[in-house]
Amino acid sequence: MTFGEKLFKLRKEKGLSQEALAEKLHTSRQAISKWENGQGYPETEKLLMIGNIFGVSMDYLLKDSADPRGDKETGYYVSKEMAEGYLVSTHKVSKYMALGIFLIALSTIPYFIFKQDPSVYIIPTIILATFGIGMFVSVSFIEDSQYKVLKKESLFFDEKYHSELTARYALLKKKYGVINFIGMCLFVAGLLAFGIDRKYITSEFLVPYYPVCIGMISIGLYIITRTSIFLDAYKLLAKNEEYINSFSFKIRRKVRERVDKL
Repeated sequence: MTFGEKLFKLRKEKGLSQEALAEKLHTSRQAISKWENGQGYPETEKLLMIGNIFGVSMDYLLKDSADPRGDKETGYYVSKEMAEGYLVSTHKVSKYMALGIFLIALSTIPYFIFKQDPSVYIIPTIILATFGIGMFVSVSFIEDSQYKVLKKESLFFDEKYHSELTARYALLKKKYGVINFIGMCLFVAGLLAFGIDRKYITSEFLVPYYPVCIGMISIGLYIITRTSIFLDAYKLLAKNEEYINSFSFKIRRKVRERVDKL
């Protein structure tokens, strides 16, 4: 069976039109038609993407292999377009997640300013908390389902692009490390102010500054959440072997598998 015949058979089994397959491969319908008619082969990146889409090996596509699922190369191939799309998507997700945490933490400020009058502080508290929860809910609509596979499989890339990713991750780790440290300082400073006031100061000297302390905590949480999520996405791609062998990844994978079974 030729490559074109195999591609035609796999496409029909999957129930995909030439247009639908072309869209997944970021190419034209005419290109799919030519491949199926034996008028050429796709480049290596497209072959790897075809293998991912149909769950078959490169050997099966290019050789006379009887088992389309046999000899499958370990891991999931990630194209440059997919990796960059995932990073853009994660950048949006990190912003909404961080903003949600920021607003929920900030929603406690009206209480400390107007705690003598519940009728005044309850409304802004509810509004801020509602917007914060709304940010979390919106993440499920922003997050693209096509990237979920990246968090379930071991990944492999074009060698040149992976080297570029690794270099970018190293630079961002230094840059975001400084920003993350600032966020941690703000968060800890805000918490310490509460702790010191309650344990050592009986005159409630710091009470008027509680809103400022909460503001510091909120900003710190925003920075920590934003940088951590984005750096985690880069680590998933650039240091995939280290990432998938981590204890936290194994726990998250088990949780996802149980959720999928429900």
